[in-house]
Amino acid sequence: MSRYGQQFGPDFTFLGVPACDLDDPASYADAQVVILGAPFDGGTSHRPGARFGPMAIRMRDYLGHDGSRPSLALRTDGLVDLNVVDAGDVEMYSGDIEVALPALEAAVEKVTRSGAIPIVLGGDHSIAFPDAKGVANVLGHGRVSMLHFDAHADTGDIEFGSLWGHGQPMRRLIESGALRGDRFLQIGLRGYWPPPDTLDWMAEQNMRSYEMTEIVHRGLDECLTEAFTIATDECDGVFLSVDIDVCDPGHAPGTGTPEPGGLTARQLLDAVRRICLELPVAGMDVVEVSPPYDHADITAALANRVVLEAVSAIARKRQDERDGTRWDPGRPLLGGRPTPG
Repeated sequence: MSRYGQQFGPDFTFLGVPACDLDDPASYADAQVVILGAPFDGGTSHRPGARFGPMAIRMRDYLGHDGSRPSLALRTDGLVDLNVVDAGDVEMYSGDIEVALPALEAAVEKVTRSGAIPIVLGGDHSIAFPDAKGVANVLGHGRVSMLHFDAHADTGDIEFGSLWGHGQPMRRLIESGALRGDRFLQIGLRGYWPPPDTLDWMAEQNMRSYEMTEIVHRGLDECLTEAFTIATDECDGVFLSVDIDVCDPGHAPGTGTPEPGGLTARQLLDAVRRICLELPVAGMDVVEVSPPYDHADITAALANRVVLEAVSAIARKRQDERDGTRWDPGRPLLGGRPTPG
């Protein structure tokens, strides 16, 4: 029996892209992006339900599922211009985190070795450990930087008597040697956790965290520019991890640990687009979408668009590199530019 396949909900792929089977390398041999589902919330500390996130992210769209989404802004169709396939869900039993996480790591590593970019739909944030480590196993430990969008640092040590959970993956990644602390950039932190001893540990690792007050004061673009410089120094790839609670709960209510005062949906989408246009993204996950708490599918719709924005920007980046062009964000959709005065 295959270890991969849909577990929660109907058997459909992300926006209708072709399906593949990770046990059949020929089915994704030419893929440039492989979607994986990680239906796991065994690391959750507060509100559960993220195991249903992959299903919700795949299906949450009002345009139907035809495997095509032309971007008005980027003038590319990421699902057509790239070879994007969906491998379904990795089998992850939420009752045994120490079995579930290695299964996901093996799947992500398999995708990365094929030359494709893995995009993982979570699931709680404990899956970031196998996601990023699976990529680093291929590109080299210490050669992958992390851009981590989150309200929380996720650098706890032992929580609820366990080394593993959604509040600890970033510490485990650094401790494992897979990722370097001084190439770890966190964006959107706020609130009332972690405690001072954890912040001291983070400082010892030379982590760089952009708390929301700094982002508001300096501007998100300036903070991203600085983070990009650090992320691309002595690293061959960037892993992008997006916890949907980086956004204010008004923009993403369906999540396990909502924290007021975060990014807007527009800011997150713009940041993801810029990252995938400018940086060598080698892997990505979108986590902590919990459909039972999602009003009017607001959060699932945003997560769907985060993935689609990333794929569209990756397609645009490759098109520009191939054609020797550069995307112009000020280009009008229709008509000319307004004349001054």
